[in-house]
Amino acid sequence: MDTDTDTWHITPTGGNVFADLGFEPVEAQKLKIKSELMIELSRWIKENELKQEEAAKVLKVSRPRVSDVMRGKVAKFTIDALVDMVELTGHHVNMSVS
Repeated sequence: MDTDTDTWHITPTGGNVFADLGFEPVEAQKLKIKSELMIELSRWIKENELKQEEAAKVLKVSRPRVSDVMRGKVAKFTIDALVDMVELTGHHVNMSVS
């Protein structure tokens, strides 16, 4: 059995996988921001060992919305909505423009 072990492309740390997938630069950046916020929310839920129903109460959203966060359904959220949820966890979102 012959296994292909050639590496074709590796996204560098800090790179944007969405850009690599062919999204336009502005859309790729928005998707990256959304995914980073969703990762933070998922991490907070897991670290606090919350059930989705419990997390929903804290985040002031429905349980299905928490499920969408946990499943990484970025298209279902705006950046504003995700920032609001992160702030409700007691964490703060900082932004920099370069």
